[in-house]
Amino acid sequence: MTANDSTRPGLTAIVPCNDLDAAEAWWNRLGFFRPAGQGYDDYRMLSDGDGCDVHLNKAVDGWVVPGRNPFGVYLYTPRVDALAETMREAIIEREKAPTHKPWGMYEFALNGPDDLLVRVGWPSRLIAAR
Repeated sequence: MTANDSTRPGLTAIVPCNDLDAAEAWWNRLGFFRPAGQGYDDYRMLSDGDGCDVHLNKAVDGWVVPGRNPFGVYLYTPRVDALAETMREAIIEREKAPTHKPWGMYEFALNGPDDLLVRVGWPSRLIAAR
């Protein structure tokens, strides 16, 4: 689902950010972009074109404190390996690569803008079936 497509149900994370330009650039590296012509300064609707969206909202001063950010998001995508390659230096796990977790996911974790926890993964059973 894209930010302009309301033809199917979905859920989109609204993420408060201290620096919207830096946050948008970070999400661009994961393949999320604004639709052409979206000119909102303090609210940005990004989509990866495969049904995943994230909205970035200007945080109220003092609300999001890096190092104490309680927020996190999980990006479910079959493109785990490709995104891990793109973001390898930002992976916060020792392996610097996706791994199969005991809870059945093939995933990796990133430290996103303002220390937002971003996990990227896909069910291990679907990775093994390829």
